Amino acid sequence: MVGSVRQARAADEEWVADFAAETWTDREVTDYVPDVFAEWVATDGPDQRTFVYDGDEGVVGVCQGTLLTDDEAWAQGIRVDPAVRGAGVGTALTEAVFDWARERGATVCRNLVFSWNDAGLGQSRATGFTPVTEFRFVHPDPDADAETDAGGADELTVEHDPAGVWRCWQGSPAERQLHGLGLDPSETWALSEVTRERVHELADEEWVAAVGDGDGTRAATVRVRTDESGDGTRYAEYGFATWTDLPAARSLFAAIRRDASRLGVDGTRVLVPETPRHVSDASVARVDVGDHPEFVFAADLTGR
Repeated sequence: MVGSVRQARAADEEWVADFAAETWTDREVTDYVPDVFAEWVATDGPDQRTFVYDGDEGVVGVCQGTLLTDDEAWAQGIRVDPAVRGAGVGTALTEAVFDWARERGATVCRNLVFSWNDAGLGQSRATGFTPVTEFRFVHPDPDADAETDAGGADELTVEHDPAGVWRCWQGSPAERQLHGLGLDPSETWALSEVTRERVHELADEEWVAAVGDGDGTRAATVRVRTDESGDGTRYAEYGFATWTDLPAARSLFAAIRRDASRLGVDGTRVLVPETPRHVSDASVARVDVGDHPEFVFAADLTGR
């Protein structure tokens, strides 16, 4: 297809809103890109760049790249007009994000695709992304009076202990399954590497919890932010949750319920690995489990 990739402009909003309205016509899901495009353009800067593909008759594609850390980039919101899918628009946009991110020092670029989004999964693989991990959101309801609902956990304590959180996370089955990734504190729906420094920063700025006994930490989580959905619903988001056994999981989810209640939010999103044990443990602990997992992909930008 004849056309080129360029930085997005405010005047492109109508084009993007028009073709993004056709993103998931087979599902009861509204695309968020038309709602955030104007803000994306207005906030573009050294660490963020929104691209569009300008075709023969107007804009037919969009994608945004953002730097999460010194060497981690995130690609999001890639949309292509259904009329030109298969013509290389998605590849051109993705390569533009890769080039931009690499020029700014990124060595990896990741993205997220809903597991039910067949077209997005195929596009990610075709444009150079490889599978990394999968996770699911679980949703403990805020509850100021939440208590552990099963025996064996009454000797557990919940502490605001970043060192304990880091020790529990490091080398855990959750850390291995998630390839060391958790929700990024700065970018909604993005994942980046969990580090010791980040855990300590979140302990100062947000909230962390280490569930333990006399023999060490058995469960841990970090709150990364509170966020508001388009309908005004406020969520507390927790970057990861890890635990060694079911009593510890119950105690951890009870602590999250109490924390969310203190914040006065309407709900929670807690990232857990997509494994039979983690998902079923959450269910046994009477926590609402999201309907589907999310897939994370990555592209190595070194040597390109």
